[in-house]
Amino acid sequence: MARERATALLVDFDGVLRRFDPAVAARVEQEYGLSSGVLGEIAESWGMLQPVLTGQVNHAEWVSSVADALTPSVGDPGRARAAVEQWQRYRGEVDPQVLAFIREVRAAGIRVGLGTNATDLLDADLAALDLTGELDVVVNSSVIGIHKPAPEYFQAACAALETPPGRVLFVDDEDRAISGARAAGMSAYRWNGPADLRYLRAALAG
Repeated sequence: MARERATALLVDFDGVLRRFDPAVAARVEQEYGLSSGVLGEIAESWGMLQPVLTGQVNHAEWVSSVADALTPSVGDPGRARAAVEQWQRYRGEVDPQVLAFIREVRAAGIRVGLGTNATDLLDADLAALDLTGELDVVVNSSVIGIHKPAPEYFQAACAALETPPGRVLFVDDEDRAISGARAAGMSAYRWNGPADLRYLRAALAG
């Protein structure tokens, strides 16, 4: 039995709509004499990341925790905090092709939501990147207290889109999130880059 045509689109933020230049973190690590990749390793370790993605701590508290964990590598708490804050000042860049696609989809009458595991800094990031008003709904894990790939996250996203799961197409660059969305009854596509937009256009066109 063929699936129903999607009437709503849910798009991940980091890795799909927003991208980060790895050279920024590399320059900070070099400036502070840190080993390559250590900022990401500490900040994105699940024990550090999970509380901030579910709203148990805020972004500033998470930054402090990362700086505390980095201090042994730097030898000075002040330098560790300066390194983390300098790294965090860079808020990434919008992928212009993905943004153009979102505008095209919305112009065709399809609701578009942002489905992201994010901190309480998300609204400020959207504003800084001129994305305020570019999406119909924003589903932030730190606001709802549940993160992808939990089925409850996707249920909340579908409710926000006012669309049943079977009519929502989800796009993400992480396999776990794709599996979670499919388990929740959604169509899901693993993002590899802007070359995938051709397929997504066809999928939404039915």
